[in-house]
Amino acid sequence: MISLRTNPARRRQLGVVAAAAGLLATLLTAGPAAATPDPGDTSTARTDASTAQQAEAEAAIRSGEVPGVDEVIHSGNITHLANVPKDALKGLNTDLAFQGKYAYAGNYDGFRIFDISNPKSPKTVSQVLCPGSQNDISVSGDLLFLSTDSSRSDDSCTSTTQPATEKSSWEGMKVFDISDKRNPKYVAAVETACGSHTHTLVPERRNVYVYVSSYSPSETFPDCRPPHDGISVIKVPRHAPEKAAVVNFPVLFPDGGNPGAPTNPGVSRTTGCHDITVLPSKDLAAGACMGDGLLFSIEDPENPRIIDRVQDNVNFAFWHSATFNQRTDKVVFTDELGGGGAATCNDEVGPDRGANGIYDIVGRGDHRRLVFRSYFKIDRPQADTEVCVAHNGSIIPVKGRDLMVQAWYQGGVSVWDFTDSSKPKEIGYFERGPVTTDAVTTAGPWSAYYYNGYIYSNDIAKGLDVLKLDDRRTDPAKRVRLDELNVQTQPDYFDR
Repeated sequence: MISLRTNPARRRQLGVVAAAAGLLATLLTAGPAAATPDPGDTSTARTDASTAQQAEAEAAIRSGEVPGVDEVIHSGNITHLANVPKDALKGLNTDLAFQGKYAYAGNYDGFRIFDISNPKSPKTVSQVLCPGSQNDISVSGDLLFLSTDSSRSDDSCTSTTQPATEKSSWEGMKVFDISDKRNPKYVAAVETACGSHTHTLVPERRNVYVYVSSYSPSETFPDCRPPHDGISVIKVPRHAPEKAAVVNFPVLFPDGGNPGAPTNPGVSRTTGCHDITVLPSKDLAAGACMGDGLLFSIEDPENPRIIDRVQDNVNFAFWHSATFNQRTDKVVFTDELGGGGAATCNDEVGPDRGANGIYDIVGRGDHRRLVFRSYFKIDRPQADTEVCVAHNGSIIPVKGRDLMVQAWYQGGVSVWDFTDSSKPKEIGYFERGPVTTDAVTTAGPWSAYYYNGYIYSNDIAKGLDVLKLDDRRTDPAKRVRLDELNVQTQPDYFDR
């Protein structure tokens, strides 16, 4: 049994360890290469810390409450097997996808493919320079999908930053052929309203449907004007991806969604969705949509249908992502308080804001409802210079238990148990100390996912981390093997 911190002082003894015509992709070798992002493609990653923030961070390190700058610590049930630093792609690391012995890592400058056949020593297979934040990434068969949510001069991988107020600007989905992992080919591009912040695959035998989440319209944006009250649905024929096209824009918020402030102070106004998770085996999806949480049917993938909708106008600022448990009787929604740019894991913010919200799904069919049960937030101390926020995670597949691994930016990686919806608890963790004590810096794990016996974490600043989890509560998951994993397309782990 692993004992975790139960008082404000961290227990250090837990474990301390020092293309198609007109489309162009730039393939980089595994060796050093230049990959300089255009201004505006990379989010502001550093702001000077106040004197008080610096003093707090330095005092917390001296007292042992938080680890030292870049110091790696973890609970006793986690082993840090490997770290692969950034190479040619210097932008912010983002999401992960998996297929066989390969991991695919998004980056604001493009994407990187790793051979993870030996998790202790991942090898770079290829790197593709294709700037366009945030390059959310998924794979299905021989196709790789990449989201572009920054206004570009065109749809190529050599495009430059261009204002969204210009009609010729482009944002949307890019599709690559990855049948040759060492030489991915850019084969298709589909422009979508307001770009593609994230996307979710609903794969079928002949086609792949892509749900595109985007938000923040403006009357000054020719291709992103309000109301933006739904999602784009793209249909991609597997054997003719160049024919990919938007086939629907279902309206999810006929009433306009959460109005946000001033009606609901501190809450984001709903102008689209941030992320959607689907469970195709159950024809079900959960949407995290700024000021709203959704449960909807995808029985007809081109025409998703809303079943229930919830709001939390007390503690949730921005509904960011969603995760089903395996029995599909719970959903975990995350709140991206501070937009991924603020220190929110501290006493000032408290345990309920910037947390996960755990909801039970009660009832059947169209009468199913989301019922709030509790919040979960890491309680490990974080310095006021550490950007910490609930972010992307996945189920750890163990029958009879609801277990999850999750990224928290500079809060690190958390392994937690929500089998009892009302009493979630952390059972393991991995994290680094502050990147610096003189600035508030965006860093830490963007995504942390369990895949074929290991945890893979894409650290925004430090690169790919591989962790091994050894715990009697999670060990049965090591027997579950997948051929492919896009976490936002949840598999049925036990009925395959």
